[in-house]
Amino acid sequence: MFTTRPTLRGTFGMVSSTHWLASQSAMAVLEDGGNAFDAAVAAGFVLHVVEPHLNGPAGDVPIILAPAGGAVRVLCGQGPAPAGATIGHFASLGLELVPGTGPLAAVVPGAFDAWLVLLRDHGTKSLAEVLRYAVGYAERGHPAVEGVGQAVAAVRELFLTEWTSSAEVYLRGGRAPAGGALLRNPDLAATWRRLVAEAEAAGRSREGTIEAARRVWREGFVGEAIAAHATRPAMDSSGERHAGVLGGDDLVRWEAAYEGPVTYDWRGWTVCKAGAWSQGPVLPQQLALLDDGFDADALGTAEGLHTLIEGSKLAMADREAWYGDAEGAASVPLGELLSQEYAAARRALIGGTASRELRPGRVGGREPRLAAYARRVAAAGRGAPGAAETGFGSGTGTGEPTVAADGHTRGDTCHVDVVDRWGNMISATPSGGWLQSSPVVAGLGFPLGTRLQMAWLEPGLPSSLVPGRRPRTTLSPTLALRGGEPVLACGTPGGDQQDQWQAHFFLAVALRPPVRGGLDLQGAIDAPNWHQDSFPSSFYPRGMVPGGVTVESRVGEEVVAGLRRRGHEVAVGGAWTEGRLCAVARDPESGVLSAAANPRGMQGYAVGR
Repeated sequence: MFTTRPTLRGTFGMVSSTHWLASQSAMAVLEDGGNAFDAAVAAGFVLHVVEPHLNGPAGDVPIILAPAGGAVRVLCGQGPAPAGATIGHFASLGLELVPGTGPLAAVVPGAFDAWLVLLRDHGTKSLAEVLRYAVGYAERGHPAVEGVGQAVAAVRELFLTEWTSSAEVYLRGGRAPAGGALLRNPDLAATWRRLVAEAEAAGRSREGTIEAARRVWREGFVGEAIAAHATRPAMDSSGERHAGVLGGDDLVRWEAAYEGPVTYDWRGWTVCKAGAWSQGPVLPQQLALLDDGFDADALGTAEGLHTLIEGSKLAMADREAWYGDAEGAASVPLGELLSQEYAAARRALIGGTASRELRPGRVGGREPRLAAYARRVAAAGRGAPGAAETGFGSGTGTGEPTVAADGHTRGDTCHVDVVDRWGNMISATPSGGWLQSSPVVAGLGFPLGTRLQMAWLEPGLPSSLVPGRRPRTTLSPTLALRGGEPVLACGTPGGDQQDQWQAHFFLAVALRPPVRGGLDLQGAIDAPNWHQDSFPSSFYPRGMVPGGVTVESRVGEEVVAGLRRRGHEVAVGGAWTEGRLCAVARDPESGVLSAAANPRGMQGYAVGR
């Protein structure tokens, strides 16, 4: 198979991320004697600097880690809704949806604490050692990728007239950063320098310093600035100015925590995902819907893609009805959703033509329940060929931030995977805290996240807005085992598309024979990909495109024609527009490590030796 670059192979260490500077910084940590977890933390903080339109330290990050010889764990860096974020409060403001931008959509920041908990428990380096790469790029500058300038240019007037603290960082001289121009964030560098200095003065050990830094973030100058900022009214996507409800007590009460992964066994693989507070279980649900006859040859055919697309619709419909950070009567019935019996019944729904319906399943005697808003959106376009897009759908193939014609903005995501010579492996998907989605906290150099937009303002749903609960996120890293040994870590940006793109990638890896003795990671990443939009978007204003599917032009005219004959509303995108996958792997028998990265977007890179 033709590939854009080789799958890297070696024995020392491998990194793949969505930005070359993050990958190289992580590799520098490995070269300096650090392990995969040290390297991932360094890469994560660099991503906050070099892809600020895609993530930030006050955003979110789910992490799946496999310590050498240890159990796979999920580290949740998804913060919950603040205590004051009630459905009643939003109703009192006359809102039907949580705005997609501004302080009112802020959850408790999760990324910073998750990175530090990971470093404390599994790393070997000091906080200053892993932060120095991010501090250097923020202080001395880095060549801006084009996406940063595009995002800033799209919200330039908003920055100049409303979010002036953001303009001070990203509109120096009144101009958006040009691609390749040196971009600095001295406020962020100063924040990290002060935080490290205060933590080192309070801590008497590596772990003590990290704990002190966590306290500074929650209770010290950082926490105080965040709490004061969040309650200042700011313009948001509702067209009005609203104050947030995130307070200092919310910051103090929450910390990143470990939990077990959701696992699913499929054809000799064990796929590990975060729980149903993420969309992670969508990937194993899609795998469960494939019958025993689905093989590698089907991946490039109209019939095979039709099967995958229709399975994805069923899995995403279940996500809408069943997933969330819920307890009690609304708890998520994952055992039933991933059972063979349920999969067989759902598989029977995949017919020869494209479905335009949102069809969640009945589970354990319980009827599925969709948000009333989602039902209205679904009904508005059901069965209507060429139905107008009612939100963010087919136009988001590359995963880059989008600004709609009505001025609504949304951010996207980053990813990093690392495996080291000792066999430690990690997959992480940092996101949120996008520069175009909330004003920069003055003096700190970063904005708050807006993940609360993914919670419904309707009670009784698994994904309803409830103080203290996590909004159901789209973030979805993957780690897979064979024979109980960690073999593969992968992930991608892309919001709702993440587990669609990963399903196609995983099948291309799992169903095709090894090349040169190892997994064909680069071939699987480079293979033409697709996504469908027949479900409500997780992003404001939460639209959908019934029957809509976007494919890369490289799938070929015959496949496109075959999908259209089956009733799909096919949008043909560019040749390299679907997915930004990263992956690393390890062969347990030989110890050979491998890595690959996505050429789409022209900034993801794998490094290693």
